[in-house]
This record gives sequence, structure tokens and C-alpha cells, in this order.
Amino acid sequence: MIKIEKIELNDGMSLPAIGFGTVNIKGAQGLNNVLTAIDAGYRLIDTSTNYNNEGMVGEAVRRSSIPREELLISSKLPGMSHEYDNAIKMIQESLYRIGIDYFDKYLIHWPLPKQGKYEQAWQALVDAQKFGLIKTIGVSNFLPEHLERIIEKTGVTPATNQIEHHPYFNNNELVKANKKLGIQTEAWSPFGREINDVLENETIVALAEKYGKEPAQIIIRWNLQNNVVPIVKASSAKHQKANLNVFDFELTKEDSQKIDALDKGEAGRVEGQHPNEYEEFD
Repeated sequence: MIKIEKIELNDGMSLPAIGFGTVNIKGAQGLNNVLTAIDAGYRLIDTSTNYNNEGMVGEAVRRSSIPREELLISSKLPGMSHEYDNAIKMIQESLYRIGIDYFDKYLIHWPLPKQGKYEQAWQALVDAQKFGLIKTIGVSNFLPEHLERIIEKTGVTPATNQIEHHPYFNNNELVKANKKLGIQTEAWSPFGREINDVLENETIVALAEKYGKEPAQIIIRWNLQNNVVPIVKASSAKHQKANLNVFDFELTKEDSQKIDALDKGEAGRVEGQHPNEYEEFD
């Protein structure tokens, strides 16, 4: 089993350098996927209320031979629960659904600035951490102006910001902004999901051949060398293990820049979800 490197967060918590994502997996098949991922060495398991699979993740925690304290379970607050009282209740409800006493990590899924309630949501996470419901708190898809606002309002800086970050939309300016604020960047769907061809891109394929690796491993390594924690998803045990086999090589600066050059700007977003426009209320 490959041992995953760890990264220290601004609140003293440490995070595995690679996490396992569970979007679009659920039921018995999803349970098996999570269990094989844990067996492969993943310890950070990323879910969300909106994924409708928190129960499955909880069952994986109970069935796994790995002690609960060695697993980091992360979930996200949905847009419908940004009001303070609703946010506190949703965090509690999610814990009941998963069947655990606390979240290791919990994020606000989207800022929804048109609604203007993300400050309340962040205060709820700050307080939930004090109540012992969450170990480390963060956000997802927050832009610098959103980050600065919640920091100014509460005096608490998010430990992590999970954002869209893949070769066709590298979002490097936001990665830099996070770093400036002392926030660890995570990447959701680092392979760009199924709707683009990043894993077949000729530049990525050529680099894979050069380093004797798979295209997915090249992208994961690119994330790691940019101090980004990729939240990867794979259904087969073979791919799950391969996605962890990335600590035995390094991309040259020139090769990393070749991947940066694949960026398509706003056109590269996988689903056109701009944080200032996207409304998520499910």
C-alpha cells in the first residue's frame, strides 16, 4: 500500500496530499468503490449533501478495517442551508446520516453571492467547529472577494478552498490568491470530468510516455507540484492504486508549464459554473 504524503493546514490539521472523491457514486457499487479506495491507501474521503450518498460513505466507514480516527471524512453545506440556523441543523443532520460523531473537514459548497448569505454560513461553520462537530473548516468555489469578506467578518480564515482546477481550466490566479491568504487549495474533478478529453490530450499523453506513467498520474503530479490537493475519483481498484503511485517522479518546470499552457480560460470550465453566477440549491 502506498503511503500518501501529508500537508499541514493553517489551523494545525494535516491533510493527505490526495483525496478520494465520491461525486456520482452511490449504493452498493459506490460502497465497494469507497472500500477498495480505502484499502488502496486513501484516507481523505470527500462527499457532499448534494451527492446524496452520505449514508453510503458512512457505511464504508463502519465496514472498513481502518480505525475511524485514521479516516478523514469531508462533506459540504448545500446552498439551501446558508442561513445560520439552517446551516447548524444541516451539519447535525449530515452527521446523523453518515453515522459519525464529527466531520474531519466540512466546506461551504458554493458561495451563492446573489443570495448574500454565505457570511452566515461561514459563521455557522466557525461555531460548529467550536461545538466539536467539525475538526477543520473550509470553503469550495470561493473567489478572493468572497474569502476576504468572510475573513473580515469573522476573523477566521478557511483552511481549504476546493475549486475547479484541471489542465483546461487551471485557475492559477485563484490558486495564488489562496496561497497568499494561507489557504490550501484542493481540486475537484482534476481530470475535468467526462465532458472533456483532457486524459487523451496529446500533450498529456506525450508526457505520460516520457515519464512512463499514465495520463491521470501526470495530471495528479502536476497538481501536487502546484501545491494543490487533487480529489480524484476512480471506480476500479487498479486505477485507484495507480492514482496514488505519483510520489516517485517529478515533472520538470518546463513540462509543468506545458500543462499550464493547455488552459482555455473561461471556456475551459467543465460545466460553465462561475462562482458569481452559479445557483446551487438542491
